[in-house]
Amino acid sequence: MAGAAWLVRGVWEIRLAVAGEPASGPPDQGDGVHRPLNGLEDSYHVVTSLGGGVAFVCALLFLAWLWRVRDNARVLSGRTPKYLGIWVYLGWVVPVVNLWFPRGIVADAFRATAPERKLPVSVNVWWVLWLIGMFGGVGLVSRDSTDEIIARAYEEVWPLLMADAAVVGAAVAGAFAVRAVTAAQVERIRQVQGRGVAEESVGVVGG
Repeated sequence: MAGAAWLVRGVWEIRLAVAGEPASGPPDQGDGVHRPLNGLEDSYHVVTSLGGGVAFVCALLFLAWLWRVRDNARVLSGRTPKYLGIWVYLGWVVPVVNLWFPRGIVADAFRATAPERKLPVSVNVWWVLWLIGMFGGVGLVSRDSTDEIIARAYEEVWPLLMADAAVVGAAVAGAFAVRAVTAAQVERIRQVQGRGVAEESVGVVGG
């Protein structure tokens, strides 16, 4: 869903670039002056607002999943997770540590669940693309206002589209990463449950 939202944003940015900047200049005229938006610019505001809402819902769902797999890994492995639970939330916003903590939590959960397996490639692809999108200035964390992004689309749209593509790619890779980690935990849970049933059967026969 988040990837689709950013794909739509990219389409609107292409439309802005093709239409070209109006003779009146960018929306933000400087010194606190903003000109009235035209129809295309106004619709881009709507697209980004809706996309932001979709991304927020996806972020909440992802955080809930991340907490769940971290907790599952703790129970399955019997060891304390490498990262404290508070980092499931703060790891995304605290400078410097947000460059690797979220990936580290996912990787730690997978390795605790399936220590004999290699970390899925999708986890690393997701994280690299996430960082590219984030530093591209149009990711889920953006320092530019919507009007400033519109001005960037008029001036040079390619950097925006590259960042959009990274966010879309991160969403797709993230979906594969979620499936891979979840599948590993489901398999491990079934193995544990299977051993429990076998032990109960032996106990009944022995009795």
